[in-house]
Amino acid sequence: MALIASICVINLVAGDADRIVAVIVIALLSLAWCTFGRRGFTRPTAAAAFLAILVVASGVMVFVDPSTAFVQAIACPLIWVMVDRVRVAVAVNALLTVVIAVAMATGLGSAPDDWTQAVLIEGISLVGSIALGVWITRLAELSEERQKLLDELTLAQVRLATLSRESGASGERERLAREIHDTIAQSLTGVVLLTQRLKRELAADTLDVAGDTAALLEESAREALTEARSLVASTSAVDLGGGVEPALRRLAGRFERETGIHVDLDVDRVEGLDRDVEVVLLRCAQEGLANVRKHSGAASARLGLIRAGAEVRLTVGDDGAGFDPARSSDGYGLAGMRARLGLADGRLEVRSAPGSGSTLVASLPLGSAS
Repeated sequence: MALIASICVINLVAGDADRIVAVIVIALLSLAWCTFGRRGFTRPTAAAAFLAILVVASGVMVFVDPSTAFVQAIACPLIWVMVDRVRVAVAVNALLTVVIAVAMATGLGSAPDDWTQAVLIEGISLVGSIALGVWITRLAELSEERQKLLDELTLAQVRLATLSRESGASGERERLAREIHDTIAQSLTGVVLLTQRLKRELAADTLDVAGDTAALLEESAREALTEARSLVASTSAVDLGGGVEPALRRLAGRFERETGIHVDLDVDRVEGLDRDVEVVLLRCAQEGLANVRKHSGAASARLGLIRAGAEVRLTVGDDGAGFDPARSSDGYGLAGMRARLGLADGRLEVRSAPGSGSTLVASLPLGSAS
């Protein structure tokens, strides 16, 4: 509006009285723009009212001064921006060019050549403005569609991440429930039964038998305490300050202090691991050492981390009692370790035999760290 008004004021210097009318029309059009026209970008009613005034004002300006036909260079883009539907925009655009063509030919003198000139100019203007308007509208629609798809993709990723966290938390709760039921709950049940037995024996004044029962009760209580500590150790918060290597060293040191079992460390620094992969490795190490604590009866254990080709391998071993992997494939927390590794495209290898100790090898592809 300011551009139109400025050019019209320059044209007014010539002193033509008809141009005063054009300036008045520009002033009224500017007033309409300031009062409600600006809201036409978001309100269809305001857009319809302003565009109607714009078409009429453009015709009047061109009629009194054909040199103001440049207004369509501003009016046409306004039409395409304010009107949502392409067909309506084309119709309003065509109406504007027809009005300007008639006003131009009439203002020039209505001679046949004037009509020819006006029709030619406005015909080219109509084709160009519609082509440009349709093209820009299509680009805007494509941009909106892409943004919508991007928003949907982002939302889907957020939902997937939420479901993944919820699924992981649910699986961890189920694992803990099984662990508690299979270990601590059964041990505490045994403690309760032994306590009831001890009460009966004390009531019967059989002190020798009661002494044996008390010893069994103490042993069962210690086993329950060991199982509780193992469960806490295997689910303790992950501290990856400085990476997985120092975290494994801290884990081994804490294990030695709590159990008295010496741990031979052979941990290399493997660069470029994703945090999620480091968490999986540390959790597997926790579970493996928990198995050593609970089941092996070992005097020493081994904990290693190396890079082997395109893989990173975690090794947890002991010199304890060992077991038959074929008969205990789902025991000793192995199912949970396999599930956790499987989520990161990893695998678990179990090497053990009765009386020969045990070795667990957790392998993860380095590609999962990218």
